[in-house]
Amino acid sequence: MEREHVSRDVVLEWVRQRLWHKVKQELVSWHPSDIAEFLGSLEEEEASTDALILFLMLPPELKGDVFSEFDTELQRQILERITSDQVKEILSELSHDDRIELLENLPGNLTRRVLNLLSPDDRSITLELLGYPEDSVGRLMTPDYVSLKPHWTIEKALDHIRRYGKDAEIINMLYVIDEEGHLMDDILLRKVILAPPDATVESIMDWHYVAINAYADQEEAVRLIRKYDLNALPVVDDDNILLGIVTVDDIIDVLDEETTEDVHKESAVVPLETSYSQASPFLLYTKRVVWLFFLGISGFLSSGVISRFQGVLSSFISLSLFIPMLMGTGGNTSSQAATLVIRALAVGELTPRRWFLVVRKELLVGLLLGGSLGLVLATIGYLWTGDTGIALTVGLSIVGIVLWANLIGSTLPLLCTWVGIDPALISSPLLSTILDVTGLLIYFTVTTLVLL
Repeated sequence: MEREHVSRDVVLEWVRQRLWHKVKQELVSWHPSDIAEFLGSLEEEEASTDALILFLMLPPELKGDVFSEFDTELQRQILERITSDQVKEILSELSHDDRIELLENLPGNLTRRVLNLLSPDDRSITLELLGYPEDSVGRLMTPDYVSLKPHWTIEKALDHIRRYGKDAEIINMLYVIDEEGHLMDDILLRKVILAPPDATVESIMDWHYVAINAYADQEEAVRLIRKYDLNALPVVDDDNILLGIVTVDDIIDVLDEETTEDVHKESAVVPLETSYSQASPFLLYTKRVVWLFFLGISGFLSSGVISRFQGVLSSFISLSLFIPMLMGTGGNTSSQAATLVIRALAVGELTPRRWFLVVRKELLVGLLLGGSLGLVLATIGYLWTGDTGIALTVGLSIVGIVLWANLIGSTLPLLCTWVGIDPALISSPLLSTILDVTGLLIYFTVTTLVLL
């Protein structure tokens, strides 16, 4: 009979009553990520001692899985408050890639302590992985995989899998290497199980595999795993010697980090190296102030344009009523176009070589958007002011502004990609600032042509 879980509120009440045995009995039946979330919530409720007590009561193998699910700040707090023997126990249950992620985020004094507590073999592997560049695939890979030799029989291969599979990061994908360690193929476990026992591993190889260099950027690993729908990606050196594997769970972490970084950039915020909850007010200030200064100073350009056409505004006061609407529409239009193109670039759907297709498509979209908006806003302008000239000026201006905004929003990300700059740097505030200035120029130019 399947055991029913009690509610989180009940477990929380047990914690308040210090019914540790009942809490532990319940927690060990949960998924590690759910346990980590629950213990993390105790930290937020200022019950950090209770969280630590419960964490230390978990079985060793579960303790390592839960620890790897904690955020960096909670991991740091736990390591600072437990004994060296307890740290060793946790480290022994962590995979190599989880250890690397931990060490990357710890302060220097804790990093040294953790390294000193590792076994000589684990320390050697950890230092080797830390030797790769920060955003390289080498930092993500784990050497815990199952490899086979091509001349082995299926029976021998299965014996090898049973013996070493328990220590592997994954077991559903196996890697065939020669005597020198060169990668020859990858094989699904199912294929091995279904093969005749006396057949050789080589007889079920198809000699087709996808691999990545250890020094490649992590985003390339994301692209390959997404493109070929892989659960794991073998990592090789320049001589095609198998060094390790990158699993899809690590790629999901990279995707989360890259998405967060892109969102920050698109909002004109220098990306945070830590979570928002751990960031100090001063750190948040430093990440935002530079862009705000730049955008604020750029705003003077808009003031300069308005000043340049002060005479026109004096002659037609009602023109000023439409400036906020025109500037807002231009900024919003460019942000829409930029978002679509940046996303298409990110998922590999679009390349800078297809710029003509983008320009042609966005010009057509701009004409449709500008025409429909121009008709509506010209009508509103006429009903508001009763002046046909003002209505025509507003209608033509919005067509020009939307066309220009669509063109700028779609081509700037392509240009950035072509010159090797992250297109996410084309932030919405930056586009809005550009369109404020150029939109005013278009508006006053149309005004001059129509009304003067």
